[in-house]
Amino acid sequence: MADIPALTAEVESAARVLNTPAARLIAGSEERPLLLEEVETLLASKALVVDACRHVVRDAGTVVSLATRPVLFALARALGQAWPGDVPRSTLIARAFGAKHADASHRARLRVEVGRLRVELRTLADVSATKRGFALTPRRAREVAVLAPLVEEQHAAVLAFLADGESWSSSALAIALGASPRTVQRAFDSLAAAGKVQSFGRGRARRWMTPPVPGFPTILLLPGPLPSD
Repeated sequence: MADIPALTAEVESAARVLNTPAARLIAGSEERPLLLEEVETLLASKALVVDACRHVVRDAGTVVSLATRPVLFALARALGQAWPGDVPRSTLIARAFGAKHADASHRARLRVEVGRLRVELRTLADVSATKRGFALTPRRAREVAVLAPLVEEQHAAVLAFLADGESWSSSALAIALGASPRTVQRAFDSLAAAGKVQSFGRGRARRWMTPPVPGFPTILLLPGPLPSD
């Protein structure tokens, strides 16, 4: 390799990314981190994957996006994590609607949303009723796995950009995330209060950074950008 410091640093940074966990696998009673290579292997396998990084449900031949259907994806993920078992109706209502106490209206809405989920997943799986709730049954796949981000918190996208130790201005990160500067600044303020990021410089020269932390997902596997104002 040419003795060029900048090139050497870039190669070392890429090597760290390839050897850093990028997501979590949740399958039955197993939960473990996956490297990027392992993620690609999972996505190319014959398993039915409920991908919580991209908000899609997929097998080797078909991809169904639920990115704009958060309620349906919440149901799909709950069913995927419980496979081959079922999920109680009360649990599905709490996951999908955030309701602590299910009433008749919640149960009616759950039936409607499960019907919509059946339609969306009809080529991949069936959602069948059980005595206590619902269960997911793949049509072609022999197993079901959930691919989840390593970090699932409000400002995970910001932390992912900072995870390699690089410093960012709030305006530059806003452009990268497709969010407003105010949204990003509020995220920085919240993370700083929690001791997860730090800043240096003032005014337009102010930058934010955090030391590299093993376990943060790469930006390639995160869902959408932060919502803008």
